[in-house]
Amino acid sequence: MKWDPTHESANVEDGRGDSGGGGGIGIPIGRLGVGGTIVVIVLSLIFGKNLLGGRGFSNANPTPQSSAEDDKLVHFVGFVLDDTQDNWRKILPAQTGKEYRDAKLHLFTEDVDTGCGHANAGMGPFYCPADEKVYIDLSFYRELRDRFGAPGEFAEAYVIAHEVGHHVQKILGTEESVHRKERGLSKEAQNDLSVRLELQADCYAGIWASTTAQHDILEKGDLESALGAAKAVGDDSLEKQAGVQVRPETWTHGSSASRMKWFNTGFKTGKIDACDTFNARDI
Repeated sequence: MKWDPTHESANVEDGRGDSGGGGGIGIPIGRLGVGGTIVVIVLSLIFGKNLLGGRGFSNANPTPQSSAEDDKLVHFVGFVLDDTQDNWRKILPAQTGKEYRDAKLHLFTEDVDTGCGHANAGMGPFYCPADEKVYIDLSFYRELRDRFGAPGEFAEAYVIAHEVGHHVQKILGTEESVHRKERGLSKEAQNDLSVRLELQADCYAGIWASTTAQHDILEKGDLESALGAAKAVGDDSLEKQAGVQVRPETWTHGSSASRMKWFNTGFKTGKIDACDTFNARDI
């Protein structure tokens, strides 16, 4: 992936090293997505639910990372964030007539207080619709590479593009619509809506990826890297890795095959309309 290692983003908030406190409402790992009494809490966690039983993503005894490596990642996430949002500023009004507004990306270490409550690094990257911010602990990228076998900068970029996809859903009113629909539904039906929400964010990430080929960012192997990340974080893959039974009725993010399919749909079409996971019979 081609990118500018000196890039500085005005939309990145660096809260690394700050104490996240411990107050707030607390975001549970067990049930993520749209739901009941935790309406605004984490509609868009990519990774928190997937290791069942509350295991989440372990950040115990994190591997030390040099400041040079950290600094490179800060520039990288800022570059991807800005490139993603620059393209949505063009795509969204052209295809929907709605103006795009920027999200912020907040970097944190270990835990953080957000507009959606208190979160920790074990939950993975997430988007909070209440404050319209993406939250990332950079140590997650080591997990993605070493624990889940999804190396490569484009795999890392996919994570950010997915979360920005949730921001697009907020702007388009999809997040609010899904919340209204899930009221009174069974847990299984709520999970189905959550899966469709997540797969649409994957599709939106694919739309961004399609633009990278147009302005000389995409390199050979990048698409495969992003698809590898989508595969690695499928609910079925993570259940297998956790050594638990694969139970589709509990999924909130979708299978590996589905995540790859919808990312590819966005990449191949570049169209928001093609990402209508909610009316798709087969997801």
